[in-house]
Amino acid sequence: MTDLYIHSIALHTPEKTLSNDELSQRVDTSDEWIRTRTGISCRHVAASGENASDLGTAAARLALAEAGVEPCELTHVIVATGTPDHLSPSVACIIAGNLGCGATMAFDFSAACTGFIYGLSVCHAFLQTNPAAKILFVCTEAMTRRVNWQDRSTCVLFGDGAGALVISGESENALAKLEDVECLSDGTGRDLIIVGGGTACEYALQDSVDENFFIRMNGRETYKAAVRSMTGICKDLLARNGYTIADVDLLVAHQANIRIVEAVGERLGISTDHVFTNLSHYGNTSSASIPIALAEARAEGCLAKGRLILTTAFGSGLTWGGALLRF
Repeated sequence: MTDLYIHSIALHTPEKTLSNDELSQRVDTSDEWIRTRTGISCRHVAASGENASDLGTAAARLALAEAGVEPCELTHVIVATGTPDHLSPSVACIIAGNLGCGATMAFDFSAACTGFIYGLSVCHAFLQTNPAAKILFVCTEAMTRRVNWQDRSTCVLFGDGAGALVISGESENALAKLEDVECLSDGTGRDLIIVGGGTACEYALQDSVDENFFIRMNGRETYKAAVRSMTGICKDLLARNGYTIADVDLLVAHQANIRIVEAVGERLGISTDHVFTNLSHYGNTSSASIPIALAEARAEGCLAKGRLILTTAFGSGLTWGGALLRF
């Protein structure tokens, strides 16, 4: 088996931000209501004409520069996104074109908020068939483009941003090694979280969009499923690798809601000082949340050499997963 090594982790967010106070001018809410229920203070919002591909391209350039890899060296450009610029062409093809990669394999996939975890598994699989592969893996989201600003139960939660990694099977100059990854799904829960805008939305020219175009979520049931699924898969990952929670130096969970992150930490029995959170300034950036959090954690000195990082996510589908990273 060829091991998966991460050579860089970079983030990019739009310059524009939207604070809770500013949001309260759009919808019936308040800074206190949002912070106490979600832990979010503000979020980044893509400007008009700024799309998921733009955010992903910016993050990708930073990741390539850090890894010392030229675009022409890439064998794969893989993008996790639930908010592509178009149904076709893929965001991956747009990013590869922006970077000047030339002829390379490029494609998108969607696993919603679990996209980062699923992507690690996908990249690991490609390394088995091509051990010499150099992979650019990007998670990029323009979630606010699918927000119903009249629905305060969802519009307060989401933000825009991107994370990017350079991945290969070579250990030299690597930041981290993937020790294990597991991805699961349960399609019977598909109605708990839906992001519209696909072919199920049957619009004709000049039709106006309705609520089916935007994010819809059953918050109460989503909370229960998220906490249960992420806690369970973390326990499974640790057990099958011979670890206990005492071996984990940092938990980096999907930054969906502070109550979910804290509940997962509590059920795992990990102390709060070993749980990384940054959603206060970003909100829920879906697939991009974990790579953004990892990039920030690294910048803050939380990912020192030798540390074991446990990551986990949950999203629409339903999808969930977990990964162990050794820095």
